[in-house]
Amino acid sequence: MITYSQIIREGLWHNNLGFVQLLGLCSLLAVTGTLVNGLGLGIATTLILMASNVTVSLIRNIVPDEIRLPVFVLLIASFVTAIEMIIKAFYYNLYLSLGIFIPLIVTNCSVIGRVEAFASKQPVDKALLDGLMMGIGFTFALTMLGGLRELLGQGTLFAQADLMFGQAAQWMTITVFEDYRGFLLAVLPPGAFFGLGLLIALKNAIDKRL
Repeated sequence: MITYSQIIREGLWHNNLGFVQLLGLCSLLAVTGTLVNGLGLGIATTLILMASNVTVSLIRNIVPDEIRLPVFVLLIASFVTAIEMIIKAFYYNLYLSLGIFIPLIVTNCSVIGRVEAFASKQPVDKALLDGLMMGIGFTFALTMLGGLRELLGQGTLFAQADLMFGQAAQWMTITVFEDYRGFLLAVLPPGAFFGLGLLIALKNAIDKRL
């Protein structure tokens, strides 16, 4: 039987959705032009993972196997729609920045994979913790890649923080390189692949030393 500490380690590091399982790469690579974009999508995905895991765990014994996956997808779609409406209502500029990748969470393999592989077989408390840890791990991958690309591409960190935290958060933008002309490749799609490869290599190097 899996323990709480194992769930935490798996979600945050050993089985990280972005760096190990390589799930959700469409959103991982597409929206991480900036750190704030990655953070925003990561928080949304975490909330959906938690809500989906808990709900599936609650109904796991009453849903027939024949319709299990359609029911799970319907539940995920409902939570995604709710989160999308909240972001659109309170963080409209962030909603415009993330665009189609919010509703695409419905088809994100990381979400449907967790509810099918874990939540459908575990009690509510462990399903909730798994959703939280997997979400935090995925958010970590998104923000690391977004921060790396933003730093190399623009020479800043937390640019457009006001998209999430309001106009008062404009002071959070950190200019790391003054008069920086930018590295165009970092903000283009190929830069996302290179950046992810570097981060995966760094994680593997850390694992090897440990």
